[in-house]
Amino acid sequence: MLINRVNAQESAGLGLAEAAGLTQDGGEAQFNFLQSFWDYFQADMISSIPITFASILVIAVMIERAFFYNRNSCDIAFLLNNLQAQLEKNDLEGARNIATQSRSITGEVAEEGIRLLAVQKEDFSKAYDITVNIVTRKLQQYLPVLGTVGAIAPFLGLFGTVSGVIKALWRMSLGGGGGSLEMVGEISNALIATGYGLAIAIVAVVFNNIFNNIVKRYEDDFLLLKLLFMSFMEVNFFETALASGSKTSGYSKNQYDNDDIDDSSYPDFLK
Repeated sequence: MLINRVNAQESAGLGLAEAAGLTQDGGEAQFNFLQSFWDYFQADMISSIPITFASILVIAVMIERAFFYNRNSCDIAFLLNNLQAQLEKNDLEGARNIATQSRSITGEVAEEGIRLLAVQKEDFSKAYDITVNIVTRKLQQYLPVLGTVGAIAPFLGLFGTVSGVIKALWRMSLGGGGGSLEMVGEISNALIATGYGLAIAIVAVVFNNIFNNIVKRYEDDFLLLKLLFMSFMEVNFFETALASGSKTSGYSKNQYDNDDIDDSSYPDFLK
C-alpha cells in the first residue's frame, strides 16, 4: 500500500511537471517556456490568436513608422539658416530650391510656405495651418493602432487567464486525488496569457509614446518655419521681391491669380 501511494504521488508530480512545462534534468525540474507557451496557445486560441494578431500589427507599424520618420528626417537648424539667408536677399526661388533639396516632409511644408508667401495671402497664418494639419495627419498615420493595442492587449491576456482558470477548476471538479496538483500546472499555463498580453501592451505603449514625441518635434519644426515666414511678411519686402522677375519668376503673383494653375509647383502631399 505504501509503495502504491508513493507511485501515485510520483505520477501526480510528473503530471504537474508536464502541465507546467517542466522537464526532468538530473532529477531537477527545469521550466520550458516555449513548451508552456505552445501548450497555452493550443489550449486557449480564443485569446492567443487575437493577441498574436495584435502583436503582428504592432511590429508592422513599428517598422513602417521607423522607416518613414528616418526617411523624412531633417536638420531644422540648417534648413532655417539657409532659408533665412535667401529670404533676406529677397530670393524666393532660391529659398524654394533649398526647401526642395532637403527631401523631407519638413522641406515640403517649407516649400508650401514659400508659395504662400509669394502669392501675398492676407490669411497666410490660416493657410499655413491647414497645410500643417494635413501633414500632421500623415505623420500620425497608424499610431492609433499602437494606442489601441496597448489598451486592449492586457484585457485579452486577462481573459485568457480567466478562461484557463475556469477550465482548470472544472477539470478538478471531475478529477480525483491528483487533480489539485494538475490544476496548479494548468493555472501556471493560464497565467502565460496575462504575461503575453502585458508584454505586447508594454511594447505598443512605449513605441506609441516614442513616435508621438517624434510627431511633436515635427510640429515644433513647423512652428519655427511659420515664425520665420511671418517675420518676412512686411508689405514693402514683398513688393520688392515680386518686382524682381529674375529671382521670383517661379512665384509671380500673376501666376496664382489665374484660374488655370499648374499644380506641378505644389508639394507632393498637396497634389
